[in-house]
Amino acid sequence: MGNKQTRFLFVTGGVVSSLGKGVAAASLGAVLESRGLSVTILKLDPYINLDPGTMSPFQHGEVFVTEDGSETDLDLGHYERFLTSKMSKSNNFTTGQVYEEVLRKERKGDYLGGTVQVIPHITDEIKKRIIKGAGNSDVAIVEIGGTVGDIESQPFLEAIRQMKIDLQSYQTLYMHLTLLPFLKSAGETKTKPTQRSVKEMLSHGLQPDILVCRSDKPIEEEERKKIALFTNVKPNAVISMPDVDSIYKIPIELNYQKVDEIVLEKFKLNSSKKPNLRDWRKVIKEDLEPKEFVKISMVGKYTELADAYKSLNEALKHGGFKNNLKVDIDYVDSEKLDSKNVHRKLGKSNAILVPGGFGERGIEGMVTAVKYARTKLIPYLGICLGMQIAVIEFARNVARLKLANSTEFDKTTDYPVVGLISEWLDSEGSIKRRDSNSDLGGTMRLGSQECILENNSLTKVLYKKSRIQERHRHRYEVNNKYKKTLEKNGLIFSGFNQALNVVETIEVKNHPWFVASQFHPELKSRPQTPHPLFVSFIKLKAFATAIEDLIPENNDAVQVV
Repeated sequence: MGNKQTRFLFVTGGVVSSLGKGVAAASLGAVLESRGLSVTILKLDPYINLDPGTMSPFQHGEVFVTEDGSETDLDLGHYERFLTSKMSKSNNFTTGQVYEEVLRKERKGDYLGGTVQVIPHITDEIKKRIIKGAGNSDVAIVEIGGTVGDIESQPFLEAIRQMKIDLQSYQTLYMHLTLLPFLKSAGETKTKPTQRSVKEMLSHGLQPDILVCRSDKPIEEEERKKIALFTNVKPNAVISMPDVDSIYKIPIELNYQKVDEIVLEKFKLNSSKKPNLRDWRKVIKEDLEPKEFVKISMVGKYTELADAYKSLNEALKHGGFKNNLKVDIDYVDSEKLDSKNVHRKLGKSNAILVPGGFGERGIEGMVTAVKYARTKLIPYLGICLGMQIAVIEFARNVARLKLANSTEFDKTTDYPVVGLISEWLDSEGSIKRRDSNSDLGGTMRLGSQECILENNSLTKVLYKKSRIQERHRHRYEVNNKYKKTLEKNGLIFSGFNQALNVVETIEVKNHPWFVASQFHPELKSRPQTPHPLFVSFIKLKAFATAIEDLIPENNDAVQVV
């Protein structure tokens, strides 16, 4: 069992959720990559949903989409932002997917009439998927979602226990994240929750090799020794991980505490290459030492939970890094925005962004935001739903198509300028069809697809090429029936998927910076290589001049006010 002696590093969490397992796993992966190892990361989600595609952003946060069109956990976004490798549908699976496959085999008779049980059938399926997801990487980091002790995660814990038996002793390593709370009333850090968490691990037959202790402040040496004594973990493998002012510090912090050397020693991997973390130090400097601040108003419907826009938040930061600007994101609830308060809420913004989303709640507030950005010549970036809203606003207020709308929000509208996709290509290139009665889950246009950018468009200027690949997640598209009418009134259709004849990007004529895309550019932004749309969008000081600098000489098609 195993792929070319791939090593498996299992990451679990204890005491409480949201300790940052995903960021810790990604950061360690980044350090191991810098030492010349090939690394991939898997996320195992204990919930029974087949994927997070139909889950509420308020409960689950954003849905991250991979190149091959898989709707996955937001932690895969962390993995891609920290690693050079790209994730795929094999890097994330759920309890629901595991049980679905086992039941499919049972219905086919693959188990020869035997009783189907958690052990061995469910655990074998989990192990098979872990091995597949690891591929041929040197190190596969496997993050188990939830908290040790949750009833949902027990089959996953049992599976990774079995893998220690199935593989060579040097092929498995267990890293456990736990909480060290500081009690102000007692004036000390309490180690008992960590001890209890490790005991819970031991009850599942799992002994942590590394303990990452999350806390408000660095742990003292005496605390480290105490934790080591009561958890049977070597003192040097008890890692202090206090809160940091930038998540991009964590790879450097893990390397400083020699976690990568502990991993290499346990795995019996020889790496003479010293970790090169120069790029991460540069990112930290850009993050923490900006020259100026810029205010971006994000007008959305999930503003109560920042994780709903996790990749977008990071992409905006990345754009700030490139411009030596600190991005201050002002989250504006679109449901509470109207023509009476729009100036008060958006008037001090350097730029306005409308992100993706589903459903009719808060739509009219978004329309108001787009109109404000368009008429006040404020830089505007629309993403997915944000592009559709821009088309609706332009149709209503410029093209005079009164009450124009999307069929998602008004099925009987006289001017359906945005409509349901009835036919699209899946990641294998097969034609898929749907109607209004189709399932919601897994029935969107998903994954990376080609977009052709029009010559002399601002979007092409920013990308510096005419053919681009971007990731999608949507069910509705611009209705080509209204394309000529909208163009005649000054809407620029600057990017297309030629195979599907689908509009991908739009611009507004005689506006200094108004760009919207059907795809999600934030999914491909990295701290070292920010996405060009966000770099330009954030470049807001004297932005008109900045855009003029980007436009080649003798280019009359892009008009700058």
